[in-house]
Amino acid sequence: MKFRRRRRENIELNLISLIDVVFVLLLFFVVTTTFTRQSQLRVELPEAVSGMPAEDAAGKRIEVAISADGVYSVNDQLLPKSDLPTLLDAIQQASGGDNTLRLSISADGKTPHQSVITAMDAAGKLGFSKLDMTTVEAQGGR
Repeated sequence: MKFRRRRRENIELNLISLIDVVFVLLLFFVVTTTFTRQSQLRVELPEAVSGMPAEDAAGKRIEVAISADGVYSVNDQLLPKSDLPTLLDAIQQASGGDNTLRLSISADGKTPHQSVITAMDAAGKLGFSKLDMTTVEAQGGR
């Protein structure tokens, strides 16, 4: 007896609808994802309760002073330029590569905000994690 072979049907998967679903899921995850930036500097704000300066255990600290015009000085050495690379070099020299020292930023009350941010950016790029912002005790009865 001779049997006839049936023709095999070609099985097709419709991938177009699967690709559409993947794109919709991708779009959903892109839209609902939140991106957070972790800050690299922890700022210890001083409290003006006693008016006494905090004692430093190590004794050595780096002082960055900013005048009202935005001119920088590092450990009482006036910098020739008021830009980030010059400030980075001066802080690196003053610290000797030791980024575990405390870095104190003293800014005049009328210093442009950008100058203080530039000093904080320089500290962050060099890896300083102990940053102090110095203030003076407020006078009563202004």
